[in-house]
Amino acid sequence: MTVTRRSAIIAGAGLATLATPLRAQQAKLKWAHVYETGEPYHTEAVWAAGEIAKRTNGKYQIDVFPASQLGNENQINEGLALATVDMIYTGVAFAGSIHRPIAITNAPYVLRDFNHWKAYRDAPLFRQIAGGYENRTRHKVAALTYYGERHVTANKAINKPEDMRGMKLRVPPAPLFLMFTKSVGANATPIAFAEVYLALQQGTVDGQENPLPTIMAKKFYEVQSHIMLTGHITESLVSVVGNHVWGRLSSAEKDIFSEVLMQAAARASDQIREQEQKLADEFRKLGKTVIAPDRAAFRAAALPLHNDAGSGAGWSKAEYDALQGLAPAS
Repeated sequence: MTVTRRSAIIAGAGLATLATPLRAQQAKLKWAHVYETGEPYHTEAVWAAGEIAKRTNGKYQIDVFPASQLGNENQINEGLALATVDMIYTGVAFAGSIHRPIAITNAPYVLRDFNHWKAYRDAPLFRQIAGGYENRTRHKVAALTYYGERHVTANKAINKPEDMRGMKLRVPPAPLFLMFTKSVGANATPIAFAEVYLALQQGTVDGQENPLPTIMAKKFYEVQSHIMLTGHITESLVSVVGNHVWGRLSSAEKDIFSEVLMQAAARASDQIREQEQKLADEFRKLGKTVIAPDRAAFRAAALPLHNDAGSGAGWSKAEYDALQGLAPAS
């Protein structure tokens, strides 16, 4: 071997040695969700990605994949377990398929209002319940985001629970949503989020239920004439970091991820709350019929199912009573 060739090999090996640690210090992560790019969930995820990159000096580059690009809710939850995605937003009902108590706030009318939701978000009870999910999955529940009050839409007026009897109602493909349909006698039709508009348009289902910002963002109002302000579920999303990522973060990095994701969740929650308080009038301007039904009757129909395991309940009576006992911070 010539001196020149040996020198080149040594030099190349030296470059490889220098390059390997540099690549190891950088990580590209995938954050998957099913929401549209204009919704606060996405815009705040993009903000959080940039903030984490900045606070970790570029060590973590997070690419956000919206609108079911990496799969529907069930698929991205599976992807987190398989490490094909690294972070997700998911509804608590979907997380509840793994650890049922985390879905407790999706029981119809179990939360009184937005202030009750905030009290739960900030209470040790939420962290205790989230800890059960973390123990089962080893994933990290970093934050809780307000998704809004879910309301029913249809092409007819609904004023009381009996008006929904026999109605084909699209619900997310998560078991706990059956508690609401059971309480009103509707026929639950689970359909993936990305397919709801077409199902409504084609008459596969008679109606669906979602918060007002989602009804606007997904344009469901284009194929539904009536919006009923049932407010039957005060919905939440959890921001979850996969164990394959969380487990390799340093303590300082965990603090950064936790702080940023909680900030993003709070920002998105405030925006959603502000939007939903204005949108009823916006829908009226679009020619939609907006109805304030008898919520007391809907609530009375739902309450007997709250602790009925056959209706999807999977929490303890102690957890239920603790949730009901929460009061807004003074």
